[in-house]
Amino acid sequence: MSHINFKPGTLLSPTAVVMVSCAGENTKPNIITLAWVGTVNSDPPMVSISIRPQRYSYDVIRESGEFVVNLVSREMMKACDFCGVRSGRDVDKFLETGLDAVSAQGMSAAPAILQSPAYLACKVKNMADLGSHTMYLGEIVGMGIREDLVDKKGKIDFVKADLVAYCHGEYVGLTKPEGFFGFSIARPEVLMRRLKRKQHT
Repeated sequence: MSHINFKPGTLLSPTAVVMVSCAGENTKPNIITLAWVGTVNSDPPMVSISIRPQRYSYDVIRESGEFVVNLVSREMMKACDFCGVRSGRDVDKFLETGLDAVSAQGMSAAPAILQSPAYLACKVKNMADLGSHTMYLGEIVGMGIREDLVDKKGKIDFVKADLVAYCHGEYVGLTKPEGFFGFSIARPEVLMRRLKRKQHT
């Protein structure tokens, strides 16, 4: 079956959907929902977020030099959507959604969201004006994982976190793992052991 040619666009799907929290010295905490986000480096650990200059959080992050990327669970999905369609210029998003702002490791002003399964606290290292959006490159200087998601060995249970993603205008839940890195060349006994354990998580 052949492909149909389309005009170039942002078709990459699914993508992470995150709630980025920010605050400044003289600005109240705010949340912006973003799907234009990604990992860009491992040492030092860095992520990128892209924001339109017209958005309220654009200047808050530019002036404060920090932001927090909060992962989104299914339970947070309605609040996540609300924070993407309302402006912090007009409403207090923490107040309207019932979410709680808490201190984030390594941040001077930007809070984390208490209800998030995990957060990444970032310091802005660079910016690039790309056209419709400006990309902020942030170095991850702190992370927080909800305590019930971490086992005694320090392994994070992302299945239990019940994360959601964004797929071309729609929120989608994640299924249980059906493979793992390197599964295509794993020995049969390793494959059986690893996948069986995942299915019973």
